[in-house]
Amino acid sequence: MACSQANYSNQPSSTEINLIIRLTSPLSTVIILANLLIIIGIIYNRKLHNTPNYFFLSLLFADLCTGLALPFIPSMSLERYMKFSNCLVLHIVPNFLFLSFLFNLVMVHYERYFCIVHPLQYSNFWVHRYVPLALLIVWIPPLLFASLPAFGWNKRSQNQSCQDCSYKYVFPREFIYLEVYGLLIPAILAIIFMTVRVLWITRSQMKDICKLHRSVQGDVPSDKEHRMNMRYAKCVAVVSLTFMVCWVPYIVYANVSITALWQDKGESSMEPKTHIILSCTGIGSMAVIPVVLGFGNRQYTKPIRKGLRKLWDSCRKGMTQRFY
Repeated sequence: MACSQANYSNQPSSTEINLIIRLTSPLSTVIILANLLIIIGIIYNRKLHNTPNYFFLSLLFADLCTGLALPFIPSMSLERYMKFSNCLVLHIVPNFLFLSFLFNLVMVHYERYFCIVHPLQYSNFWVHRYVPLALLIVWIPPLLFASLPAFGWNKRSQNQSCQDCSYKYVFPREFIYLEVYGLLIPAILAIIFMTVRVLWITRSQMKDICKLHRSVQGDVPSDKEHRMNMRYAKCVAVVSLTFMVCWVPYIVYANVSITALWQDKGESSMEPKTHIILSCTGIGSMAVIPVVLGFGNRQYTKPIRKGLRKLWDSCRKGMTQRFY
């Protein structure tokens, strides 16, 4: 209480808070509900209880936590006056959840990439054999890295229990550079490389199938070849659209934030509203990726579709009995 009274002018304005609420509330609600539906669909389908889906469940849980923390992430750039211990929690927890989400996303892509590129060696793949260890790898390192400010790597003012609180006072500039260029950018590049590699392998295999088919059926392209080409073109279009919608906003947000730090002006060179909009759209768009992957697999949504179909049939019967 003494902290807030001592420097009340450093509290975020009502306009900024309302903007954060308006932007994050619908995004957070959609992300949380969509992840819950997919998680329920995987849990209630015993055929999906296997190694790949264990990693995907971990990703969905991390994405669910990211959706819960989404309203707090844009406010990390706003200055307020509070106890430094509360300030640490306010910044470390969302950062940990976001990093764990990114690590889980890389692990899901890596597991599926190895399954496609080396299918014969998949049974001996360490991720497949040691699932608990792999899950610890995607949760423990993000927790340890995000907790470094709590162990002394911060910009706390000496002999002060209360001070201005924003990410500039919690995370040193070196910490931010290490996180962005040592963790985030390599993770994004790894995901892009694995996705492009899988598409390239799929294309080469499809060409081989078409050659074998033409050697048997003749040189005239058949309807099966056209359907295969159309499916591949749709796959490439979906991947490209997902990259543009989900990855590009976050890459723009990260580059703009780092540019502001390079200018040695903190966030003073960027309007608070602009930073809030960029952070909400950037991180929110990334959090949509597991939802896209989940709803793209009909097996994950099968229990939900069955439940909705039963609900629709019961409603139709009720309406029929009502009118007749």
